[in-house]
Amino acid sequence: MHGCINAVKQVNAKGKTFLLVALAVVLNGCMTSSSKPSWAIYPLQRHQAHDGLAVVSEPDGYGVHLFLETDTSDPGICTPRWLPDPARLFNGNGNAPFSSGLASRKEFFVVVARGDVRRALKRELKALCVDRAPRARWRWQEPPRAADQVKPLRLPALEEEDLLRDPEEERKLQEELLNGNWSGS
Repeated sequence: MHGCINAVKQVNAKGKTFLLVALAVVLNGCMTSSSKPSWAIYPLQRHQAHDGLAVVSEPDGYGVHLFLETDTSDPGICTPRWLPDPARLFNGNGNAPFSSGLASRKEFFVVVARGDVRRALKRELKALCVDRAPRARWRWQEPPRAADQVKPLRLPALEEEDLLRDPEEERKLQEELLNGNWSGS
């Protein structure tokens, strides 16, 4: 009988140890799940399908919302136009993610350095090119991975007649017109 009692005590001691270890693992899993990013990657539309990509790169569902644009300046080719200033993603692991404000360029560079993010970018940008320029050939260009690789966006130049004059010069011309002393210069 004495042997049975000792065996039961050993089983109870081992069972308690097992329960404590299991409880510690479960609690650790709960605590670390919110302290690590999920790295979820999914389309998050802005204005049309395929024009945004959400990446949960921080704990608690925070991350970046990458705005996707295309360059169709050459009508035969459609390439990505990189915008390295992403929006801040909120509730990225939830059922209603949204973005607001700006995230840093540094975060953009960290996110696009990941292969899974680049694969998702390729997929979404190719689909966006098909929607916007269905006859153009798709050509992938790698995103910039450092600040010195960012090319400033060149917009069409304004014609000189579209530019505003110096405000002081404009005020003087208005006064001349109002006083009847307009010289036409």
